[in-house]
Amino acid sequence: METLSKKIVEKKSAPIKIMQFGEGNFLRAFVDWLVQKMNDSGKYTGHVVVVQPLPQGRVANLAAQDGLYTLILQGINEEKQPVRVHQVIDVLDDFVNPYTDYQKYLKYAESKDLEVVISNTTEAGIAYEEKDTKIDLAKETPTSYPGKLLALLKHRYDVLGKEYGLAIIPCELIDDNGDKLKEVLNRLAKERGMGAGFIDYINNSCHYTSTLVDRIVPGFPRDEFDSLCKEFGYVDNNMVKGEFFHLYVLREEPYVEAKFPVDKVGLHAIYVPDVHPYKQRKVRILNGSHTSLVPVAYLCGYDEVRQSLLDKRIFRFLEEEQKQEIVPTLTTKDAEQFREDVMDRFLNPYVHHKLMSIALNSLPKFKERDLPTILDDYREGRDPKHLCFAFASLIKFYEGYRVVDGKREAIALQDNPAYLTFMADAWKKYHEDEDVLALVKTVLGNKDIWGEDLTLHTKLVEEVRKNLALILSSKSEMDALEEFLKNE
Repeated sequence: METLSKKIVEKKSAPIKIMQFGEGNFLRAFVDWLVQKMNDSGKYTGHVVVVQPLPQGRVANLAAQDGLYTLILQGINEEKQPVRVHQVIDVLDDFVNPYTDYQKYLKYAESKDLEVVISNTTEAGIAYEEKDTKIDLAKETPTSYPGKLLALLKHRYDVLGKEYGLAIIPCELIDDNGDKLKEVLNRLAKERGMGAGFIDYINNSCHYTSTLVDRIVPGFPRDEFDSLCKEFGYVDNNMVKGEFFHLYVLREEPYVEAKFPVDKVGLHAIYVPDVHPYKQRKVRILNGSHTSLVPVAYLCGYDEVRQSLLDKRIFRFLEEEQKQEIVPTLTTKDAEQFREDVMDRFLNPYVHHKLMSIALNSLPKFKERDLPTILDDYREGRDPKHLCFAFASLIKFYEGYRVVDGKREAIALQDNPAYLTFMADAWKKYHEDEDVLALVKTVLGNKDIWGEDLTLHTKLVEEVRKNLALILSSKSEMDALEEFLKNE
């Protein structure tokens, strides 16, 4: 079979209006799909140039297929039915590696067609890099994404003037990502001694929005690659899988809305006055549920999210946690509908989400995703029993083993090395004195992990102690869970 290219699939043409920093699976399965939908609707005409943000990347692979790739979407539709669709995405028109062709990158700054910059350079991508204050931006490739963007904006300002600003839309998973990027750009510009005119251009000609993105993207379907190539009739080394569900929330900004009308083509994409309530909803319901599920389900012998939730006991546990303890802490009107959608997504028959992939850095994840819900519940007079059982299970998880079919299996814990050492020492002390309360107080009292001394919350200490004692005295985690559900 031939490799996917313009020889096989016709590629439409359009002016390049969007510069995209990042060529990974998420952007291609989410943002580029949105751009495709915008173009297909007839309400927007604009294609994408992809910039590789790191020295190692995949723009050459994308260019080899003329920017064409197949997106496979699988999941549960709004009628609660499993669906699987695929589409060739054709909106990627050019590819730039600024580490090998920096002048081509800068040349794009001169384009009057260019209107939008979108990025997803990981949570660490929007960061100040001191090296970028010292190099010659006209000749040397900056290290950081903000440094590269600064170089582009400076060249654009010098060539086209202040009238040609850009709509800047970061998708990195940090709070207030647009504001953070703008802040770093200003710091770099000021430390480089750039003039007041250019700094005014950054702040007033260019327009920034903050965003929330939501779609699970399993990525390249390695296990199905051969069969999918046979089904499609071509080889596609850039195919990517994503779930059917999608949500894109952007903070209202008139200039950005005019240049990127993603909310006008019938998608789950919205501009809102404040992204924060939607971010909190996602973090607490989706991410928080994932993180609290992991130690309970994994210690019960399950390896995948869907597999565990097909067990009615675990499904009941998580559903009650969401309904009774998470949703009441949220302010968005559609929190319950979002909760139902999340459970459908967790039960997606096409997604095999490994619990241990979610388990990476579980302690800081629990702090960010679940602890605020627990503390809000206590402040508002609710008893977060399920989350406290999950908290106790998390402590047990960090003992470092589970028992499946009577056999002891080591758990491949991955976390901050200092946290792993701390938890190992806490468990060593427990095995010497078998004092559950002392173990719980030791763990909850670690300010480095939790950001505060949680032993000051006496109800939390007692609830976690009670649940951990139940788990340790039961034959298995599942026996403890059944007892918990019986007595809740």
